[in-house]
Amino acid sequence: MERWRGRVALVAGASVGIGAAIAVELVRLGMKVVGCARDVGKIQKLAAECQSAGHPGVLVPFKCDLSKEEEILSMFAAIKEQHKGVDVCINNAGLAHPEALLNGKTSGWKNMMDVNILGLSICTREAYQSMKERNVDDGHIININSMSGHRVLPNATTHFYTATKFAVTALTEGLRQELRAEKTHIRATSISPGLVETEFGPRLFKDDPDKAAGLYSEYKPLEAKDVASSVVYVLSAPPHVQVCALLLFLCFLLCLIKTFLFSILTLTHNKTTFT
Repeated sequence: MERWRGRVALVAGASVGIGAAIAVELVRLGMKVVGCARDVGKIQKLAAECQSAGHPGVLVPFKCDLSKEEEILSMFAAIKEQHKGVDVCINNAGLAHPEALLNGKTSGWKNMMDVNILGLSICTREAYQSMKERNVDDGHIININSMSGHRVLPNATTHFYTATKFAVTALTEGLRQELRAEKTHIRATSISPGLVETEFGPRLFKDDPDKAAGLYSEYKPLEAKDVASSVVYVLSAPPHVQVCALLLFLCFLLCLIKTFLFSILTLTHNKTTFT
């Protein structure tokens, strides 16, 4: 991580959970981190804790609603003016509403689209343009995805959220292809954790206290610091290595294997049909 010391990373959704863990870890490793979220007070508290701990980097809080393009553009303009630009962009911000496909509210669907897909894409575009105009050829764009971006669970409350994460999987691969076509060495990575013990689950199931209370009791989930460690691993890869996708799961292994086997069986059946 030595080559990243003193350089600028944007961490979206840095106030709590995974984003906060990533921001603090990068500051500990000497980076200048712009942490953005709607609740900037929590990031200000994290910044003070980082300073008290004597970390060599610095955390710069920035208030930004990632569902609003004008606020994202204003943030990137401020980063350009105050810090020259972004070298690493970590698209961590994401949310879920328990809106099923058959009776969900359009407002909930739209909010998920605005943050999980459009906000991520706008930050990606602006980060790339920031790197390009400064001739930064070794930057990195990391999308904090989800195992929900790779399989669909029989849970109606998460189906639309799952669709947004499938989009993140496609967007990351599309970004990698476009960067390759531009003949740049800027890298793109999707990190997909399974269940992580944060405030995300309890928020999603706030109307079902029993489900929220038991969410993390059946088995040991991942911790936010596990995802932060995976970000460091990805950023630490040598120039000739690109980690395109990193899947982090424990109990989801069986589900993934079952899905993979089903895919093989389906492909085999289709092959037999067409021959």
